[in-house]
Amino acid sequence: MSKENSNSGFAFIAGLVVGAAVGALAGLLFAPQSGEETRKQLGDKTKEVADELLDKFDDLKESMSDVIDGVKRGTAETIENVKRSTVEMLDEVKKNKTKAV
Repeated sequence: MSKENSNSGFAFIAGLVVGAAVGALAGLLFAPQSGEETRKQLGDKTKEVADELLDKFDDLKESMSDVIDGVKRGTAETIENVKRSTVEMLDEVKKNKTKAV
């Protein structure tokens, strides 16, 4: 995985947090309600944003897990190909050595 993809996931989450904070602040500044109502609304919004962040993090973690699994499979296949090629080359060398003797 490239560093750019890793940074874009972090940037998205950071943007989501900053956007939620700015939205909550704007809501508090322009809301004509009591302090108790504002605190309840702020608490509810905070929980909602936290839940959204956890969902996004779980999605990111799952996609990273899929990428890692793909890399592992590709690596295992490459190792098997190298082993097979090495055995074939050794067999060929043995045949050539027997013919030369």
